[in-house]
Amino acid sequence: MSLLNVSGLSHGFGDRAIFDDVSFRLLKGEHIGLIGANGEGKSTFLNVITKKLEPDAGKVEWTRRVRVGYLDQHTILEKGLSIRDALRGAFQYLFDMETEMNTLFGKMGEVEADELEKLLEETGVLQDMLTNNDFYAIDAKVEEVARGLGLDELGLDRDVTDLSGGQRTKVLLAKLLLEKPDILLLDEPTNYLDEQHIEWLVRYLQNYDNAFILISHDIPFVNQVVNLIYHVEHQKLTRYVGNYDEFMKVYDVKKQQLEAAYKKQQKEIAGLKDFVARNKARVSTRNMAMSRQKKLDKMDVIELASERPKPSFDFKLARTTGRMIFEARDLVIGYDEPLSKQLNLQMERGQKIALVGANGIGKTTLLKSLLGVIPALSGSVERGDYLEVGYFEQELNDDTGKTCLQEVWDTFPHLTQAEVRSALAHCGLTTKHIESKVSVLSGGEKAKVRLCKLMNTPSNVLLLDEPTNHLDVDAKDELKRALKAYKGSILLISHEHDFYEDVATDVWNGETWTTRVY
Repeated sequence: MSLLNVSGLSHGFGDRAIFDDVSFRLLKGEHIGLIGANGEGKSTFLNVITKKLEPDAGKVEWTRRVRVGYLDQHTILEKGLSIRDALRGAFQYLFDMETEMNTLFGKMGEVEADELEKLLEETGVLQDMLTNNDFYAIDAKVEEVARGLGLDELGLDRDVTDLSGGQRTKVLLAKLLLEKPDILLLDEPTNYLDEQHIEWLVRYLQNYDNAFILISHDIPFVNQVVNLIYHVEHQKLTRYVGNYDEFMKVYDVKKQQLEAAYKKQQKEIAGLKDFVARNKARVSTRNMAMSRQKKLDKMDVIELASERPKPSFDFKLARTTGRMIFEARDLVIGYDEPLSKQLNLQMERGQKIALVGANGIGKTTLLKSLLGVIPALSGSVERGDYLEVGYFEQELNDDTGKTCLQEVWDTFPHLTQAEVRSALAHCGLTTKHIESKVSVLSGGEKAKVRLCKLMNTPSNVLLLDEPTNHLDVDAKDELKRALKAYKGSILLISHEHDFYEDVATDVWNGETWTTRVY
């Protein structure tokens, strides 16, 4: 059964085309991975099919009464609402049903016998619906999903407006999973999950009976949960059966076949053109030349799509630091209350440390405390000599109203426009991206703009807070290479084991010192 039909879809921003005449059909139970490079239009596609964006052309038709759940990280959670209340909101339609049933019970003492019979029948139907939808096990369901995504450690009675952006996203994801809609639309759901909770989400999605469309650059995660791939590239959407690894095998073969056919055809075209040029003037060979020209004119010429620019990251190095980068003595981090035991930590020149552990235990807080951005609750941090720190923040407001070009040029006013354009191009951004406002870029493209500024500022210590969130596969691989080649020191927060294991010389597990119970 088809849940969604998209036909003739075209869409763009200004003169930048995103989709051209795209058609798509979603069937019940399909588990789809929507994949492609940063900026190809994956999130735009979800916004179009959910009617948040009006397409320039084409039709989007949902089956009647289909329930769609969309993980939208910009959803506002109401102040005064606890995490538990937010999650229970997934079952609001059942609570409404219970209210209706109780209202009917209240009327029963005031009606005649024949009317009472009708009321009993209506309440019976409502009671059956509540029972069939596990209404009386709602709290158990809420606690199971909250535990699976690590929300129970935050405290289910905590006000949702006290949460970080990542924690709010986890609440929205948990609520969405509890709603169990006919189709789930998930845009980078693992960005704010640690390894333990990603494993739980893998098991949940593997057993999910309904359909979902998933956008993710976490390839091991995608491989475990999808059975179809839709690849977004060059304004088209192409369907492949299987997971990401199976898609790549077929995609590589198709690409090689197309390139071989292109080369063969170009050779044939060159031969025909040469023959025509040499023989069209002679009377004796003119007819043969005209025949070859007709063949050229009718030929369906194979075109190779231009390759997207691949990023090339190279961090500028400042002068060498002293032997010690920092030393924390009896350091207790936190805001209103302690997030850690007393910490005695030391980092030396040349170390590349991965800081890992569950979300919410204070990894970002530790980073900011070591930087001096926020004061320690107690203890001290001594920083070494000649430190030039480059800091990549996990959450940052990129909506300045500037174009990419202006954003970077304002940071480096001594550079020429050509040098700024070249720096952005090195990060994998095209001319159209460079001239676009930062606010209309995808999450991955915004991250590349921030990496561009970080790379071009000389540093000898890099503090990176989840730098791979939103980055596509090529950008992640290149960032890993650049960090391995970096001659300075690195303190890196990451939940992606495949990323940090080749970079880190040491791993610090924050769960050994946090005051949060895990």
